[in-house]
Amino acid sequence: MWIRCFLGPHLQRVHRSQGESRTEGRAGRRGWTYQPKSLEKHTDSILGWASALWSLSYYSSPLLLCYLYRKGYICSSKLVPVSQYVGTVMVCLLGVACLRGENFTPLFTELKKLACYDFDFSHWPADFSWEEVSNPKLLSKTGVSLLKPEPKLRGAADSVLNSLRTLPCHIVSFLIAHSFGRRMLYPGSVFLLQRAMRPMLQQGQARLIEECEGQRNKLVACDGNEIDTMFVDRRRDEGQHGQTLVICCEGNAGFYEVGCMNTPLEGGYSVLGWNHPGFAGSTGVPFPQNEANAMDVVIQFAVHKLGFQLSEIVVYAWSIGGFTASWAVMSYPEIQALVLDASFDDLLPLALKVMPDSWSESRAGVIGQGVEKTNDFFLRYQGPVLLIRRTKDEIITTTGPEDIMSNRGNNLLLKLLQFRYPQVMTDDGVRAIRAWLAASNHVEEAAVYSSYEVDDDWCVSVLQSYKTERDVFFPWSVGEDMTLEGRRQLALFLARKYMRNFDSTHCTPLPYSEFTAPWRL
Repeated sequence: MWIRCFLGPHLQRVHRSQGESRTEGRAGRRGWTYQPKSLEKHTDSILGWASALWSLSYYSSPLLLCYLYRKGYICSSKLVPVSQYVGTVMVCLLGVACLRGENFTPLFTELKKLACYDFDFSHWPADFSWEEVSNPKLLSKTGVSLLKPEPKLRGAADSVLNSLRTLPCHIVSFLIAHSFGRRMLYPGSVFLLQRAMRPMLQQGQARLIEECEGQRNKLVACDGNEIDTMFVDRRRDEGQHGQTLVICCEGNAGFYEVGCMNTPLEGGYSVLGWNHPGFAGSTGVPFPQNEANAMDVVIQFAVHKLGFQLSEIVVYAWSIGGFTASWAVMSYPEIQALVLDASFDDLLPLALKVMPDSWSESRAGVIGQGVEKTNDFFLRYQGPVLLIRRTKDEIITTTGPEDIMSNRGNNLLLKLLQFRYPQVMTDDGVRAIRAWLAASNHVEEAAVYSSYEVDDDWCVSVLQSYKTERDVFFPWSVGEDMTLEGRRQLALFLARKYMRNFDSTHCTPLPYSEFTAPWRL
């Protein structure tokens, strides 16, 4: 028992008393932050600072090693006394951990009803594994399928000489992408940031569990990563929204505790949130394959454990979460709908905006070394899509928030319409849509729309009659025998159906009124 306590979790909060039923009123299910005794408090503080210093030294190790080498400290005469100091510190930390274990012993015996407590998620037992699915949509244990890169054409560019010439650049790109590059792209995976946000995350998790009756679960993906999820079941409530499950995909510094889950919760939907690999309770690193594996087990959990049909699931993604959301609807085309909020089509232009010009030889290579490049997966999806563009977005614009035409969400809309309605998206149709996209507020948007004299009723009748007569998959041939004016009207009508403008910055919470904008014809 003492060994289990010594290696046991750190208790952070008690959500409710053990004898309290989940069916009681929400007001009576308030929890409280666990207040450790003096000895446990001080030992936890020491261990926490040691962990933070270790994380900081790990991230700065390349610079630290270079400094020590230049000062001549990397030699046997210097390393022996340093190792003695390190050994002494480790023994002291071991003693501190033992003191914490002894103080924690009485509490460990009470951790029977896990849902009543908030403690280190690494000690939480697995609630669902991808192996439980009888016919999982997996190729192998290496992971779920991703789009494979296009084959390179053989020629002088792929000669052995050229490969040798570019080898140093590829090595540097690999090291950058797998060290601080990944942490710059996904700052939410950095331990120091998570530690700074811990009080906020604990407060958000307590609200989801105690006020929304959320259920925390650990899922094991096919790559062995453990995914931290939160499920709020609204099927028992009155109304039809509760029968629909909204799976939320957070941004690169977003957590389900304080992220976009609040928008569908406000509308009464059942909601399933999850943290990226390496975020909060989830393990691993947020590389594309790991992200897809995590998204796959989340969907499998929703279907096989929570009891939702794919046709009852809506995937809602914010920012870089659009990658996993797009992969999900491509891999599971029966999903009801896709909502992409403040997302983008390609990471490379956004990365070039913030990376130094001196990295010109390796910038593209860094993006290609295991980070998301595009959200084009969603073009293979045949269901309803809603795009939400932030008109003051400072993150996914390549020049600045004042230049709305540099918003990469515009490219998502144009790519989607050009794929689904190629006969409508002629040069004139694209110009009309670009004029509409250039509008920075609802007044300018309405002015552009009225200047083309768009007849909404006519556009709806044309699209509905085409769908009724043919009932085919996208791309549609509607518009091939239309006049130029008719194509312009239809292009603008479709643009306004697929995209909604939200007058805000990138990180402003999305109100439910914008989420429920109609995306069906």
